[in-house]
Amino acid sequence: MNPDDENSLLNSKDVRRRFDRAAAGFDSVDFIHSSMRKGLLARLAPMVVDASRIVDLGAATGSAAPLLAKRFRGAHVVAVDVSGDMLRLVKKRRSWFARVSAVQADANSLPFADHSVDVVFSNLLLPWIDNPARVFAEIARVLRDNGLFLFSTLGPDSLKELREAWGGSDPDVHVRRFPDMHDIGDAAVRAGLCDPVLDVDRLLVTYRTTEALFADLSAVGARNSLRRRSRSLGGARRFREMANALDRSRNDGLLSLDLELVYGHCWGPGARSPAGEYRVDATQIRRR
Repeated sequence: MNPDDENSLLNSKDVRRRFDRAAAGFDSVDFIHSSMRKGLLARLAPMVVDASRIVDLGAATGSAAPLLAKRFRGAHVVAVDVSGDMLRLVKKRRSWFARVSAVQADANSLPFADHSVDVVFSNLLLPWIDNPARVFAEIARVLRDNGLFLFSTLGPDSLKELREAWGGSDPDVHVRRFPDMHDIGDAAVRAGLCDPVLDVDRLLVTYRTTEALFADLSAVGARNSLRRRSRSLGGARRFREMANALDRSRNDGLLSLDLELVYGHCWGPGARSPAGEYRVDATQIRRR
């Protein structure tokens, strides 16, 4: 294993605990999730897919579930998340006319039969996954032939400002590195998924204060959950040094976070490209 990969491994119990804690206020600060959810749904709109069972994987509070139910009339949408507190809000959100249910499960071990799902929709789950290949293999197992897997994630350039600010005050890893989209495409193909298509967009988020930035990160559960997270007594001092480094990086008085947004879709085993549609190998994909 690459040392950088090992340093980026997550404490799964801490991740679940942070998302449980974030659940109550999550919808008020999920603007990045919301932006990427809209991007995924826009990419889904022109696709012709017959679906009766949809899995929203990493559903959080279930914001996508009613939209998926509207897109696929009559389909059963299953919201899956590792956080029980998030899923309790899914149950409150669902409308009486939509077939939406909630299942607490780990994406590494999905509680669905082989080839029983038509669409897997996954918005920003992958940044919280140590081994995407294992999750892709589970998705390939549960997808029917020609079923659709649609996902979004963050690319390696995301949060570089935070990574650089921490680098000046603490050699320990505080911001995990996200896989390159070419590696994601390769992992999907090795897992048995077909015809991956990926593209990249950018989102610049600005803040007036470091307090507001870290309040938002905490509110969506996106604080340091790495296994190798330092717990030394000098942590408060190093945090202040990092915050000062962020302040020195201001442009026009604002703190900026540049996010590399990766969108992708691929198909279940046995998929074939529709006539007239051209697909390229993931290694040939260029950044937009």
